[in-house]
Amino acid sequence: MLNRRTFLASSAAASFFSYSGLSAAFADTPKDILVVVQQLDNMTSLDPHESFEAVGSEISSNCYQKLVKANIDKPSEIIGDLAESWEAGADGKTMTFRLRKDAKFASGQPVTAEDAAFSLQRAVIMNKGPAFIINQFGFTKDNVAERVKAADTHTLVLTLQEPTSPSFLLYCLSANVGSVVDKKVTIEKAQADDLGNGWLRQNTAGSGAWVLRSWKPSESIMLDANPNGQYKGNIKRIILRHIVDPSAQLLMLQKGDADVARNLTTEQLRTLQGDTNYNLVQSGVASLMVISMNQKNPKLAKPQVWQAIKWALDYQGIQKNIVPLTHIVHQTMVPKGFPGAIEDKPFQKDVAKAKALIAEAGLADGFEVTMDHYSAQPYPDIAQTIQANLAEIGIRVKLMAAENRQVLTKMRARQHDLILTAWGSDYFDPNTNVEAFCVNTDNGEEARNRTLAWRSTWQDKQMTDRSAEALKESDPTKRVALYETLQRDHMANSPFAIMLQGITTAACRKDVTGVRLGTLSDTHSYAGARKA
Repeated sequence: MLNRRTFLASSAAASFFSYSGLSAAFADTPKDILVVVQQLDNMTSLDPHESFEAVGSEISSNCYQKLVKANIDKPSEIIGDLAESWEAGADGKTMTFRLRKDAKFASGQPVTAEDAAFSLQRAVIMNKGPAFIINQFGFTKDNVAERVKAADTHTLVLTLQEPTSPSFLLYCLSANVGSVVDKKVTIEKAQADDLGNGWLRQNTAGSGAWVLRSWKPSESIMLDANPNGQYKGNIKRIILRHIVDPSAQLLMLQKGDADVARNLTTEQLRTLQGDTNYNLVQSGVASLMVISMNQKNPKLAKPQVWQAIKWALDYQGIQKNIVPLTHIVHQTMVPKGFPGAIEDKPFQKDVAKAKALIAEAGLADGFEVTMDHYSAQPYPDIAQTIQANLAEIGIRVKLMAAENRQVLTKMRARQHDLILTAWGSDYFDPNTNVEAFCVNTDNGEEARNRTLAWRSTWQDKQMTDRSAEALKESDPTKRVALYETLQRDHMANSPFAIMLQGITTAACRKDVTGVRLGTLSDTHSYAGARKA
């Protein structure tokens, strides 16, 4: 029978784990402390206007509030967070928000429209990774002070460059980059002209349910309940421990040394299924596993090579034998469940077709290339299988594993060849992924908007223009049709091999309730968590 182990053995050497570092002594965690074991190396900053990784966005969203947020039960619906109401101007170029009067920051300061204005201005001026979400409305460091203004203590007015769909603007403001920070605290902690960025990378100044107490990279994160926040449960502290090995996470959960495990793979989840001592909280998540091909490499810049790689991969085998409970096969840039998403799966393993494409590219003898990937499971197992798949068509892949943030830093510097990563959506609209995968208006090293296309040095003006056309289309039916066609063309004509879409699980001990998982990483919430 072909199972996960025999599948891996037939394609590459199976990975193994060392348990020598595990403590032999375990004890149930205190009733007022929630211990979560999770892979935490997917973070470079906790500043919400800089953080652009899944785990960092999740932590920030538990510490900050935004003007609006996605309804966790229905992510296509936007609801108020700090804003109690909003109104679009008749010309489609203004949006007025009226803020609640009861919200307070962890410092005890009231949340005002001036804080909200400062926060959006700060995101634009710093121009870090997620800034393009806000910049697309015509805000620049030179005009944002005039276009984002507090009309009074609890009224914020945004003036956009062009008429814009109100729903699209709200979706973008629900992204993590829309977080509102405490202006007074942030300015006090600023150094030179960094707008407090150095301090906020490892501290928080928000009004969310939790406050960051400490962050030790690749070790732990500690959150305390915000005394001025809305959390009403019995947990005073959350300790997130960086445990890479899913098997070690399971062992800690079973022994009572952890209350929640967040990165269990199919093997561990099968152990817990049907066990009444645990509650599995699950959600389909807008996270795509993708191979990006850097166009700086002249061999990877050939369209026939893009196609060959896509036809060489054993999508079904990888899903069935490595990640059946944590991923589904998905081959388009818009995640399943989003408006306009298609579920076409045109690619399957076809070695003869892939070899013919390699020969057509003038590379019949094959070539060598590196592939970076995350070191945490399931990426090593999947990377080994990809390596074996590509070897069958003459592409000799050297695997380079590293912590998530190291892989992402390398990708952001455009220093990779092939790279296997996950891409998470920022808001519930197809443009969030279409812009990332298609739009690259400036391919220079100092580009303002550094999308996923930019990171792979890929620029296709037609794709960029068509993305803008779909974004601006006001008729919902026509807009969906434009996105459907764009996805099919992107699958056939881009240097991205999209493989899988994730299913996220929080495995909780039976005395833990209220942990919520959403479609987007920044909707995962501990705001209602309790322990019996």
